Amino acid sequence: MTDYMVEKTTGEATVRYSHGAATFHWLTVALVLAQIYVGFRFGDLPKGPARMELFTIHKTLGAAILIVTLLRLGYRLINPPPPYPADMPRWDRALAVWSHRVVYTALIALPLTGLIAVSARAKDGWVDLLWGHRIPALPIGDGELFGEVHEILVYTTIALLVIHVAAAIYHHLIVRDAASGRMPPLPSTRR
Repeated sequence: MTDYMVEKTTGEATVRYSHGAATFHWLTVALVLAQIYVGFRFGDLPKGPARMELFTIHKTLGAAILIVTLLRLGYRLINPPPPYPADMPRWDRALAVWSHRVVYTALIALPLTGLIAVSARAKDGWVDLLWGHRIPALPIGDGELFGEVHEILVYTTIALLVIHVAAAIYHHLIVRDAASGRMPPLPSTRR
């Protein structure tokens, strides 16, 4: 089985992601950055109303990340991303493809493990979110265990995102290859 993202190239041209894909990308970035801030912020607060309010925001952001990621994957299936440019080595293309897949997996696993963790304490089978919204609880496992898995995934995902950003900076500022301009609104810095 071959992977067109690794095997095929766009030649010398920089072929950008569609505006829809870019919108999903930057919306995900905003949600994840907000989630990281809120997640670490509420964890530092003593128990009380302020912590519970931030925790509700945290759960809402998690649900939003899950929904946006699933919509993004659906969009990606209908509108596949362009292959990488020819000046990007095959090993680099394979690494990029698989790192994206791992990030997508984390963006799904994180909200689900969080939901399972809080579901053990959910009242009447529902988890409360902001503005009166609720989602069904998933009481399918040990909430404490899933909470620990969730925490490990947080740090793993942050590390993956740092690597992703470092790779983008590497292609944009150091290598200056055609891969650098794929994600709008960033311009191509190809030499």
